[in-house]
Amino acid sequence: MEFKESHNLIIKNVSRFIDLTDLEKQKYISLLKEVNIKKRDFLLQAGDVARYEYFITKGCLKTYSIDEEGKQHISMFGIEDYWTTDMASFISGEPSHFFVEALEDTELLAMPRTKYDLLFQEIPKFERFYRILYQRSLMSYIRRSNLNISMTAEERYIRFMERYPHIVRRIKQKDLAAYIGVTPEFISMIKLKIKKTS
Repeated sequence: MEFKESHNLIIKNVSRFIDLTDLEKQKYISLLKEVNIKKRDFLLQAGDVARYEYFITKGCLKTYSIDEEGKQHISMFGIEDYWTTDMASFISGEPSHFFVEALEDTELLAMPRTKYDLLFQEIPKFERFYRILYQRSLMSYIRRSNLNISMTAEERYIRFMERYPHIVRRIKQKDLAAYIGVTPEFISMIKLKIKKTS
């Protein structure tokens, strides 16, 4: 069975946790919507309700909130083979507090919230898939919260550079700073310090 490259990518992602028959693959693909957004466009803005869960097939996104002083606080970056949305808004139907913005021209596959029940009825094994996906997302959130408490900014920077070199090449220093919780100038100081000691 021939699928588009983007469909093959999402099937491969799903197949890490559940096995699908060819018929189930076709059904799943039929429920997805293709979405393309340009660099600097928004997938979601604060105040909107997240009505889709997105799988990134090409591009790079950042998810962030803005505080009362207008400062960005980036909670995640998403690239190919990542899932993104505001999960709390998506599940509850309440307005989001987050912005999801494209850092590059981005292509996605979107699963509408309205199709979830149909998906679970027709392919019940997807309940297992999404349970695992959400568990992993929660673990990642808890791990990051703990690191923010237990590590210095410099340690957080080094850890990010080591774990996500493929993302670092695609984001601006100011966005990395907003993710770590420091100023871009502080990142420059850390870089200089590391260069001197290496």
